Amino acid sequence: MKLYFTITCILLTLISCKKDGNETALDYAYLGGEIINPNTKHIVLSKNKTIIDTVKLDGRNRFLYKVDKLNKGLYTIRHGGEFQLILLEPEDSLLFRLNTLDFDESLVYSGKGNKKNNYFINEFLKNEQEEKYIIELCQLDGITFQKRVDSLKAYKLKALEHFTNKYNPSPLFLKIAKANIDYSYYSSKEVYPFVHYGKNKAAILNALPNDFYDYRKDINYDDEFLNGHHIYNKFLRYNLSNLSLKRHDIHENNACFDRKSLCYNLDRLKIVDSLIGNTSIKDDLLYHFAMGYLSKSKNEEHNNTLLKSYLSKSSNEKGKKMMSHYTNSINHLKEGLKFPEIKVVNYNEDVIKINTLIDSPTVLSFWSHKYFEHFKESHYKLKELKVKYPEVKFIAINIDEYSLEQSKKLLESHGFINTSEFKLNNPNEALEILAVYPMTKTLLIDKNKKITNSNTNIFSIHLEEQLLGLINR
Repeated sequence: MKLYFTITCILLTLISCKKDGNETALDYAYLGGEIINPNTKHIVLSKNKTIIDTVKLDGRNRFLYKVDKLNKGLYTIRHGGEFQLILLEPEDSLLFRLNTLDFDESLVYSGKGNKKNNYFINEFLKNEQEEKYIIELCQLDGITFQKRVDSLKAYKLKALEHFTNKYNPSPLFLKIAKANIDYSYYSSKEVYPFVHYGKNKAAILNALPNDFYDYRKDINYDDEFLNGHHIYNKFLRYNLSNLSLKRHDIHENNACFDRKSLCYNLDRLKIVDSLIGNTSIKDDLLYHFAMGYLSKSKNEEHNNTLLKSYLSKSSNEKGKKMMSHYTNSINHLKEGLKFPEIKVVNYNEDVIKINTLIDSPTVLSFWSHKYFEHFKESHYKLKELKVKYPEVKFIAINIDEYSLEQSKKLLESHGFINTSEFKLNNPNEALEILAVYPMTKTLLIDKNKKITNSNTNIFSIHLEEQLLGLINR
């Protein structure tokens, strides 16, 4: 709290000095804060995907930054692999404090501008909790489901009205807050057919009330203002997947829907290409859907077909290059091929060729400080599996670029350090070869260093069956 008091005094003094100088309008804001358990020694401030500055933390993991020529609106603060949106307006002097081990839940704002940003972070956390409830509601019939989500929306609008009456926020705040409520509501309705227990998705859609998707006629698919906003992005992904489901059924007529099918995923890329005009929004969606398909596919011919479709529609040269490399990598991680030769480092700082470690059935999993919950849960799972399958070697590899000592410190603090823990020697090169996406990706390798499964999941209900098959090879 001393930090907040000191910085607040400084900010108030600076702003007062400006006003004493007869400045009638302020076009800047101050942003300051403290990071507990930092992953890096800086934060990155950006707006509309454009980096404004990289701000270094001082010796006490604190910073104070002046945003000149402020373009009021939503800004993104990034630290490590985490990010959060903040609203900055003229004369704001916003301070925050967070712990990277509990990023969103620990985030607290103070200073001028704190009320609106605390409102947003509280709504964000409530929406995360609400998602589990929505999944339960999706098992109801369409009419009952619609009544329940209508009630949720009405409750949020009432809370916003109360906040407005109490604090008289700016029109900009109200525009964003209303968009959050609307698009969260829309997302709940778009996800309904996918989460509903029935397998015949076309029949589920046909059984919905006629007005269920009436809001679609007012949707702006090229909203530059909301571009990059997670709630808007989530809605677009659900909505376009839903629209693709209907198109897919017209020519596939398949009562048992398979979201991993090549046909459906090609339809989805076509929908994005035809419906989205904003290049930035379109390229992001194309990349997201293409990567989602490729990360789960093991069919080289299908992979190449999907890649060709993606490359013909995207205008993002960097994204196209990355997608081409990724596809090439997963195509070279075929079952039956020898595991690629990469180098890892143990926590005695010895550089080792990974294939020298593989002399028995082996499970290879990955972790990163950026995904803290996965780091913990995956290591607890590994402990359990090591007891049940002593004939299998379980190797966990840290993929981060930071120092060996920092990785070792995190492992030791949770009691996970052991001889089966390693770090990539050259993360950029190795990650491209191994196509590590998503973070849950796990590889199974037999005693002859041959890949038996290039893309399973350490939390999969099928993993133990796969392990038994690996042992018996």
